[in-house]
Amino acid sequence: MTLRELASSAWFRVYEDLQTALREDPAAHSKFMVALVYPGVHAVWVHRLCHKLWVSSPALRPLARLISQLSRTLTQVEIHPGAVIGRRFFIDHGNGVVIGETAEIGDDVLMYHQVTLGGRSRGRFKRHPTIGDGVLLGAGAKIIGPITIGAGSKVGANALVVKDVPPGSVVTGIPANMTAGDVIA
Repeated sequence: MTLRELASSAWFRVYEDLQTALREDPAAHSKFMVALVYPGVHAVWVHRLCHKLWVSSPALRPLARLISQLSRTLTQVEIHPGAVIGRRFFIDHGNGVVIGETAEIGDDVLMYHQVTLGGRSRGRFKRHPTIGDGVLLGAGAKIIGPITIGAGSKVGANALVVKDVPPGSVVTGIPANMTAGDVIA
């Protein structure tokens, strides 16, 4: 098995997810406990299966939606099967998270509970946010519409973001704003 094949294997992704949870959550003490009781991790694992079904065939989309809804019931995390999620994505606590169909999430993103990646229109086009690599989304943040949160940015708790955020920025408030000095060097 080549290094590339190993890195893309399902078991390696599970290992990465467990390592990410241990790194990001000081309350996580073992991979076993993370695998057993972390709903955010469970939701991401189920999403991977649902996403594979969603992109493989239009005939399998109803099954993907059914499985994602069962996962939502069990984890309190709603991830549409069409959403694209990168590696080492961690949802801490999980409860109340909503990720829309056309959302795209980069690698190494940390999301807290009650975050919404939502749309503000009804067409069959890109209507949900794109989240760059290494972004932190604070508890209760609402990122709405086909906007981009630049790599390495931080979105404060309960912020409402409706405009693009440049890479390395910190945004807070309703609506979210950047103030002088908020760009992370």
